[in-house]
Amino acid sequence: MTQIRIAAAGHTFLAETHPEAPRTVAAFLRLLPYRQKLIHVRWSGEGVWIPLGEFKLGVEFENHTSHPSVGDLLFYPGGYSETEIILAYGSCCFASKMGQLAGNHFLTIVQGREQLPALGRKVLWEGAQDVTFELA
Repeated sequence: MTQIRIAAAGHTFLAETHPEAPRTVAAFLRLLPYRQKLIHVRWSGEGVWIPLGEFKLGVEFENHTSHPSVGDLLFYPGGYSETEIILAYGSCCFASKMGQLAGNHFLTIVQGREQLPALGRKVLWEGAQDVTFELA
């Protein structure tokens, strides 16, 4: 497993790649360092997401789930909704205005998980926040 440092809104996390999503992990690693904006989810509960529009990572579904655990990051390759990355900071069921979605679980936060609720509240109440992913 590869370790990824995630920095967002004054918080730092350490995540590990998920072995059951090898194509998603490989494609995402090629993007590093990766900078985006986190916004609060609309339909999924306690989560933040990175909307990616029509962006194509070049992967399809491989270990998809609709129910990420706290600290899980999912990549949705598009189809019913736009391409996106979602990070659960609390109770979450991945969805869009079209209904329930499923994404590839490709990263899991292994250090700093206790900071996730504060990150979620900051994004909810203060709006979009910068996020950076890089090799640890």
